[in-house]
Amino acid sequence: MKKQSKWTALDIAGMGIMLAILEVCKHALDFLPNIELVSFLFIIFTLYFGWQIVLLSWAFSLVECIYFGFGPWTITYFYVWPILIILVMVLKRFGEERPLFYAILSGAFGLSFGFLCSLYTLVVGGIGMQLTWWISGIPYDLVHCVGNFVICLVLFYPINRAMKQLKI
Repeated sequence: MKKQSKWTALDIAGMGIMLAILEVCKHALDFLPNIELVSFLFIIFTLYFGWQIVLLSWAFSLVECIYFGFGPWTITYFYVWPILIILVMVLKRFGEERPLFYAILSGAFGLSFGFLCSLYTLVVGGIGMQLTWWISGIPYDLVHCVGNFVICLVLFYPINRAMKQLKI
């Protein structure tokens, strides 16, 4: 996808393919608690396609809502994934192509995922509800952290290399 003001059919098709990859990878690992490829894929896609991946994250969130139904968690996906994308865009000049840098970022994102998702409970039920909800999920956040770190560390180099070979 080229940096231009108007989207081409190729840009739209590319977004559709990336959305399909996100969905397939997410559902392929649904049986594992908090182990997912979505964070890693958003990092890689953001490095190559920049800010327009925010739109992809919203499309992904919408598809998830259609698949699983709308609920309180719906709101969180619409702001949590863009936070990761913003972090990648802001920090990419420091990370360049270092897998360890992005593995740490991905792990930190996994660790903070529960807190970020608990922000809506602050509005709904106050600080007590938010802290209770967040603290009860910390074991899952730890698994999410380790999973994200390992996945990114293992997959960053080969996927980054493949993206370069595709000359994206």
